[in-house]
Amino acid sequence: MSIWLRISEALSALTSGEGLGAVFDRLRSPPERSVAFTIAVIALGAKMAKADGLVTRDEVMAFREVFQIAEGDTEGAARVFNLARQDVAGFDDYARRIASMFHDQPEMLCDLMEGLFHIAMADGMYHPNEDAFLEDVARIFGMSETRFAALKARFVPDTSPLPHSVLGIAPNATQEEARAAWRKLVRDNHPDALVARGLPEEAIRMAEKRMIDINRAWATLSGKTA
Repeated sequence: MSIWLRISEALSALTSGEGLGAVFDRLRSPPERSVAFTIAVIALGAKMAKADGLVTRDEVMAFREVFQIAEGDTEGAARVFNLARQDVAGFDDYARRIASMFHDQPEMLCDLMEGLFHIAMADGMYHPNEDAFLEDVARIFGMSETRFAALKARFVPDTSPLPHSVLGIAPNATQEEARAAWRKLVRDNHPDALVARGLPEEAIRMAEKRMIDINRAWATLSGKTA
């Protein structure tokens, strides 16, 4: 069964008057967390789209890039998006429910933030309201300022992509500390590791750009050619 059919089933289980947030309270078991992850990125992406006041074609295409949405599955994705935009619950309510769901898997929360950055930058602009939105979500997720800065450095052109920031290490870190950080990031972002922590296959392609950035940062610090 495709993830979009599973999402449709999850939405169909909502009773009259229930908001989309109720889905996050029900999809807590590991087999269904990939469904919750996908819904979470779309739902928070919809709330973020309201932050800059409009939804662009590029943002819609970004959803397709992250989740490889087939033509036949567009309706299911659109339903999640529209439910989130119409839901009276604020994004902070969604973020708290998601943080609670993945409290034992902080890497999943980082993966989710990466998807949101990808969507925020889809139109080539990083709106101040999007920045404030992502900072608030990261805070609710318990993400450190260092890690948030590392994500921002990779996605936002006006942010200097310092290799230390990308690897999440201090500017005065030693070569060995940089090597250890690089190796850990490579290990944590291997496709098998992403599948093991419940990231849906449709979203694993996000890791391809992540690995390019990680390897480029290490190449810069180690003096090797990228």
